[in-house]
Amino acid sequence: NFYELPEEKAVEVIKVAKKMTVQMTKNLQCDGFNILQNNNEIAGQTVMHYHMHLIPRYRNDNQDLTMKPMQPSQEELAEIKNIIIG
Repeated sequence: NFYELPEEKAVEVIKVAKKMTVQMTKNLQCDGFNILQNNNEIAGQTVMHYHMHLIPRYRNDNQDLTMKPMQPSQEELAEIKNIIIG
């Protein structure tokens, strides 16, 4: 999973993903991309090894992979920041 992926391998994966999205955009003539990595079952991971999804997107494809952001208060954001970085 992502937690166990060596840093140098993560760099390689991003480089390959960039090359693939350029080729796929050219050859598939898509309008954009979603690059997705689910980590652990709760996040939707169904294949239990590290992998990345490269999802070509087209105008009017009726797919919605956008997250619906929460609206925490400034106090909640400060508390979360303190939990994460101290």
